[in-house]
Amino acid sequence: MPILVSIVEDYAPVRQIMAERIGDAPGMKLGRTYPDAESALADLPQHPADVVLMDINLPGQCGIECVRKLKQLLPATQFVMVTVYMDADRIFKALAAGATGYLLKRASHTELLQAIREVAAGGSPMNRNIARLIVDTFHGVPPQSPDVERLSDREFDVLRLLAHGQAYKEIAADLNLGFNTVHTLVRRIYEKLHVHTRCGTEARFQQTG
Repeated sequence: MPILVSIVEDYAPVRQIMAERIGDAPGMKLGRTYPDAESALADLPQHPADVVLMDINLPGQCGIECVRKLKQLLPATQFVMVTVYMDADRIFKALAAGATGYLLKRASHTELLQAIREVAAGGSPMNRNIARLIVDTFHGVPPQSPDVERLSDREFDVLRLLAHGQAYKEIAADLNLGFNTVHTLVRRIYEKLHVHTRCGTEARFQQTG
């Protein structure tokens, strides 16, 4: 089955370019496209995609909040944040909201399709700045929910090496792991980040409500 990809992007020329690249790519099928978060929230739950390319800087409701809401309705959908700059703090917030990848708008045709295939196959790209933020998050105050699973020692090992700038292949060699195993561990880290930050927010809301 082809990978069904939808797009949420306010700038029409960029939306059109991404749509054309996806529509022409083997093994992919273009789903629906949206100019803003509001239209995506209204329509996408009835027409789910395998992967959604989500612009962070949307007019009205931002892409981060859109992902937070859509991920609750579409847990099987993978969201890739599309951004102009490598703003680690904003990308981290998007990942915490439920995204499993990020892509710069200046990415090439090949990089765009590769990112879609990687996320659809269970991969989750992460760079050193994002890894450092996640390490700090899990080293902070423990969440108040007993349902939150902490990172394993092996997952922290992977994060530590990512934070030092090592590539996945180097991490696999250093930890005597398979390359695919490193990808799986990073995806698990993202999944735990989603739960950790969500429960932490709920706990703070309950304390102040």
